[in-house]
Amino acid sequence: MAKTTAAAAPRFPSIEKCDRSDENRRSIAADLDGTLLISRSSFPYFMLVAIEAGSLLRGLVLLLAFPLIAVAYVFVSEALAIQMLIYISFAGLKVRDIELASRAVLPRFYATDVRAESYEVFEKCQRKVIITANPTIMVEPFVKDFLGGHKVIGTEIEVDPATRKATGFVKKPGVLVGKLKKLGVLKEFGDETPDIGIGDRESDHDFMSICKEGYMVPPSKTAKPLPLDRLKSRLIFHDGRFVQRPTPLNALITYIWLPFGFLLSIVRVYFNLPLPERIVRHTYGMLGINLVIRGHLPPAPSPGSPGNLYVCNHRASLDPIVIAIALGRKVSCVTYSVSKFSRFFSPIPAVALTRDRAADAAMIKALLQKGDLVVCPEGTTCREPYLLRFSALFAELSDRIVPVAINLKQNMFYGTTVRGVKFWDAYFYFMNPRPTYELTFLEKIPEEMTCGAGGKSSIEVANHVQKILGGALGFELTQLTRKDKYMLLGGNDGKVESMYSKK
Repeated sequence: MAKTTAAAAPRFPSIEKCDRSDENRRSIAADLDGTLLISRSSFPYFMLVAIEAGSLLRGLVLLLAFPLIAVAYVFVSEALAIQMLIYISFAGLKVRDIELASRAVLPRFYATDVRAESYEVFEKCQRKVIITANPTIMVEPFVKDFLGGHKVIGTEIEVDPATRKATGFVKKPGVLVGKLKKLGVLKEFGDETPDIGIGDRESDHDFMSICKEGYMVPPSKTAKPLPLDRLKSRLIFHDGRFVQRPTPLNALITYIWLPFGFLLSIVRVYFNLPLPERIVRHTYGMLGINLVIRGHLPPAPSPGSPGNLYVCNHRASLDPIVIAIALGRKVSCVTYSVSKFSRFFSPIPAVALTRDRAADAAMIKALLQKGDLVVCPEGTTCREPYLLRFSALFAELSDRIVPVAINLKQNMFYGTTVRGVKFWDAYFYFMNPRPTYELTFLEKIPEEMTCGAGGKSSIEVANHVQKILGGALGFELTQLTRKDKYMLLGGNDGKVESMYSKK
């Protein structure tokens, strides 16, 4: 949250007057909210921590407390308002959960809010330090991984050493505002004060005054966000259920929609569950689900012949089910990390992989003898326009390979999760007011590009299919894996036993 005073503006020049070509500036101390970020309010990020590390109920409490927090900020002090945000958002949460939410959820929202003109000044300096009233634990992963910052001087939260849970209070000297920011900079830099100090509010003037140069970042509705490809890391993986930044207004709309959206998702799931796939293709439209199907749909296999192997990129757990709906017939699928309960309620046969290569190969061959089969060789979902490395096992088991390019649109909730309960994935997707599923059936892979008839290696075939799908979707190809995703977002290797042992 931020406060601006017009009278303070003449004291420091605008960031626009900073000479960005000066190579002599070696160090910088910069505020975060309203300075390196366009948004001047930290409320959305506390809301994300409250929900993703806590619960929807905690987020609702924070939303209801917002008017009181705003009054405290305007009429009492910035420090009190930040302390209230920290207490409501953090009290009783495990430090590990706060750390994971800060690493897995917040960077996606921070990354789309970086102010271009401020970052250009920040990037030029060799030693980059962020000085912020926000908790260090909350902003440090983004600052170091995406902004290239070397140090975060922020508010330190108090932790109960016995339970490793946040108490909701902060360590001395308290919330870092005003003179405490100045003391933090002096402690970090000593006699070598920063060459540049940038901030956006009166409470930043204390630390800016000891810098060799100081610049204000004025609020601007026309401020341009930094292109994502300019950041130090690519934003490929992220977690969390919210699609939009939960500003007070967005959060209010979301909570008002939640009960209606949940009832709608129940109808969308259980109305269609008993119906034949050829009927569901039409009922989707009646229930507000936009199903877009492109390309030539292969016919069902003739009796006695093996089925087609539909190879798709993985966007949500619903992918095999929606392919079956598009084809108008049942198909089987193989999957990782899905509970027996979820497989029981699946409208199509879903078989769990064992991660034993020989056993999985035999099982997939047997399923293909019975009919069509859907596989997602990425092994996990990816929300951003990237394709993960394809497992090559599928290429060894069939020459009847049909690539299916999948994309989906959701404007309120994500239907995938790493740290959450996967059972609710489909319900969250169908809670979106107007979800869209786009499937493009591509031409069957020619025989000369298969392992059996073409003599290609399984890795060559897998890479070829990945390239075809990437080209159809306009997605970038990567060599990242399921393990990479889960280690980053969940702190485990993505195996069921690892995921639940870490809880």
